[in-house]
Amino acid sequence: MINNITKKSSITIYKPLSPAKTTDVYDTYWKFATLRQDTFFNRIDGEPFPWTNDNIISKYRFTNTYRASDRVSQYLIKNVIYNDNLPSSPKEVLFRVLLFKLFNKIETWELLQSKIGLIIYENFNIEEYDNILTHAFLEKKTIYSAAYIMPSCKSAFGHIRKHSNHLELIKFMIENHLTERLMDSNKMQQAFEIIKSFPGLGDFLAYQLLIDINYSNILDFSESEFVVAGPGAKGGISKCFIDTGGLSHIEIIKLMTDRQEQEFQRLGLTFKTLWGRKLQLIDCQNIFCEVDKYARVKHPEIKGNSDRIRIKQVYKTNKKPLDYWFPPKWGINENISKTISY
Repeated sequence: MINNITKKSSITIYKPLSPAKTTDVYDTYWKFATLRQDTFFNRIDGEPFPWTNDNIISKYRFTNTYRASDRVSQYLIKNVIYNDNLPSSPKEVLFRVLLFKLFNKIETWELLQSKIGLIIYENFNIEEYDNILTHAFLEKKTIYSAAYIMPSCKSAFGHIRKHSNHLELIKFMIENHLTERLMDSNKMQQAFEIIKSFPGLGDFLAYQLLIDINYSNILDFSESEFVVAGPGAKGGISKCFIDTGGLSHIEIIKLMTDRQEQEFQRLGLTFKTLWGRKLQLIDCQNIFCEVDKYARVKHPEIKGNSDRIRIKQVYKTNKKPLDYWFPPKWGINENISKTISY
């Protein structure tokens, strides 16, 4: 039974979280978040590999506790969104975010950049981009990340190859005033519904794209205003809870975000925030995804809603230096003082 924490004088009082009922994976959720964040900072501090005593984390690939700390998100923020060599108008920034995120692969962006030069919407020629990506495809190069499964959008645009349809989708989104419609939105969910209305973008992909756009100055919503539970998060929730007590997946994620400090305290964990930034809804959603995988090894007896028993991706070090930098509007960059290889 998990408890809320209240304080009366110097006494900590725990109150039941009924009717929700948890499993051992619930406590593992908080422990994993702490261990993964410790690994992140141990590497920053120059500790030797594997940066953790947890054999599961050292062996397998898990995303960072904070989504924006991952290498691809960092590249997007620094090299794509806030790139001083590229136009800063909302339409140009949105174009770059869409182009980068529909493929979600640094190497694909850099391939296009190496062939085209400056990535600018005003010079966007679908045929030119398509030829570059088709050539890479025919050379058996991977142009999409394995992180998300992107629908082909063939029914909407009619091309045989997926990347051709996605280039058409980008043009379609820009020409249908996505920039202006997003900037006119008053709530994060409204912006989500606008993105979701375009071909091939279901709940999960639309939400992920929304978070990426929200890193820019096009939008300025709190990351704890709105959340969508992806398939992995639903799997993690099913392993953490025997019974959610009637709460929806979204309400569970919000509950975790609200309870973070109390739960770390209850378990005696010292959680290091992201230079003062607490876990947001998107982060707690992501942690559920990673705990779904982690529990396959840590708690194989707890199946949840899936029969998967293995973690597919083994961790491989990337020695390319990474200078951490986040959206300036978060106000945490002044707290960052070290560069690491990650």
